[in-house]
Amino acid sequence: MARRSFIAGNWKMNKTPDEARALALELRAKLEGFKNCDVAVCPPYVSLAPCVTALRGTNIAVGGQNLFWEKAGAYTGEVSGPMLAAAGCEYVIIGHSERRQYFGETDQTVNRRLQAALNCNLKPILCVGETKDERQRNVTEEIVRRQMDGALAGFKPEALATLTIAYEPVWAIGTGLTASPAQAQAVHAFIRGLLKAKFGASAAEQLRIQYGGSVKADNARELLSQTDIDGALVGGASLVAKDFDAIVRAAK
Repeated sequence: MARRSFIAGNWKMNKTPDEARALALELRAKLEGFKNCDVAVCPPYVSLAPCVTALRGTNIAVGGQNLFWEKAGAYTGEVSGPMLAAAGCEYVIIGHSERRQYFGETDQTVNRRLQAALNCNLKPILCVGETKDERQRNVTEEIVRRQMDGALAGFKPEALATLTIAYEPVWAIGTGLTASPAQAQAVHAFIRGLLKAKFGASAAEQLRIQYGGSVKADNARELLSQTDIDGALVGGASLVAKDFDAIVRAAK
């Protein structure tokens, strides 16, 4: 079946509120009237409000970069799903490798965050992927399977209706290295096979799988032309309006 492409920009810890607003307005101007794929940007928490305002009424959605699994409480420094939804977010990134690497994220906490996101009608972008060492040891599929099984434990097929999976080889994030289109396609096809075995063919065929890892304007078209690659989760290139615009326009 034909899946609608989805390009999301992860701004990470970049852009003050004023800078974020300026970038959002630049993207708004460049992508005005563009309807060939779904588009979202994920600014830092402090820049959500100006981006939501700047992009209101456009085809560019806004997402958070993480969320805590409780709705409210004594959790200093955390942001809940209801807070993101109230701020105007439609999406939320969960389980990014930088959260796993620096902040103690596990497959089990990813599972709790996913459930929390779905409970407040946010659309999760679940990140999975292997490190350079794991790729060199030829255990990519083992790692991705473990991450998928842990993150989606207890979920039923209907829960996948608003889920996006982002395959991000950790060795390609911010390094300038990129998985070849064939390498990326192979893992995307493996992920879809896992979904089919666990949730059935229909759910697996409908779910979108993005590629992330040094996606740029000059490599986007070849990556996005692969059968099982349904979009991109873009890091550094999403901070430059003309580059992000080019990637969006490369989507199938």
